[in-house]
Amino acid sequence: MVKQQVYKLVWDRQAIDHLKNILSYLSKQSEQAPQIVKSAIFDRLEIIQKNPQTYEIDKLKNIPNTNFRAFVVFSYRITYQISSINKEIRILRVMHTSRVPLGY
Repeated sequence: MVKQQVYKLVWDRQAIDHLKNILSYLSKQSEQAPQIVKSAIFDRLEIIQKNPQTYEIDKLKNIPNTNFRAFVVFSYRITYQISSINKEIRILRVMHTSRVPLGY
């Protein structure tokens, strides 16, 4: 039986700050909302640790690259980069889908 490779998650400082700000904002709206959103995001991150190509190529990337992917959870877009060499997934951004993203 072949053991499935699990990628390591690495968070960019900016992505951590984005998530903290989002959860802080949600906590002013509801007691349950921050935990629900956080759990949903982390559930998806568990999926990509085992299969990083699960989600679509990030179409907001200035120059398309199959190593940059994104998914949406409750109107929050999570962008990540796959490093097959290091077996890492770098979380780059967590942003509400209504915000205009800066190119990268």
